[in-house]
Amino acid sequence: MELFDFLEFKIIDIIDIVLVAFLMYSLYKLLKGTVAINIFLGIVIIYFIYLITEALNMRVLSNIFGKFIGVGFFALIVVFQQEIRKFLLMVGSTNIGGKSGVLKRLKILKPKTIQLETDVEAIVRACEKMSKTYTGAIIVLERNSPLDFVKNTGDSMNIEVTQPIIESIFFKNSPLHDGAVIIEDNQITATRVILPVSNERSIPLRFGLRHRAAVGISEKTDAVALVVSEETGQLSYIKNGEFVLFEDNEELIEMLKKDLA
Repeated sequence: MELFDFLEFKIIDIIDIVLVAFLMYSLYKLLKGTVAINIFLGIVIIYFIYLITEALNMRVLSNIFGKFIGVGFFALIVVFQQEIRKFLLMVGSTNIGGKSGVLKRLKILKPKTIQLETDVEAIVRACEKMSKTYTGAIIVLERNSPLDFVKNTGDSMNIEVTQPIIESIFFKNSPLHDGAVIIEDNQITATRVILPVSNERSIPLRFGLRHRAAVGISEKTDAVALVVSEETGQLSYIKNGEFVLFEDNEELIEMLKKDLA
């Protein structure tokens, strides 16, 4: 019977396994579609081999794999720097600290403010019209992560979101058209904002600085961005440092409403 003692499970063991499985699935979902997924799968395979050699008491191999895993942990921080940032951002942007989360309901954290639902339709309709005239635009919609560090690079505003206002801001002869617009709830809070540009090499060369800036801000925060290309008139939706595909503008509106909820 001693040979099968390891099969005796306790409730805490089951919880442990479920949590590890959830963590592994979250990491896989985060890395899916990127080059890093192959590295991640390689690490998982090596770790399972290490567990097998440890269980079989193969001291030499388990010692080699154990040291590899120990030293490799620090190397992984460098290799998966962007992915770790996204994972921590995903954890920190849950409902615990979200706009409608538990912590926000405690009045000691932030003075009570009236939150208005973002007029997503007006934003998309403005982008739709600008795409027809090849008017370049980049609109960043704030979610849980504060964007004060980029708002300070532009002009502070406090304007309600409407389709004509957005179109007038990005009008080619407008002094405000250069840079990004920040929208919080249903207010345009900053214009002419300078965004951090992503150095991600996987971004296709056909996309310019506007798209790289949108990817950059969505990598560093949980904000989402809409970009209208000045060259092609194409409308792009960017979230978590990735381009999100949509069939038509109606689907885009529904996606935005869900992501901003």
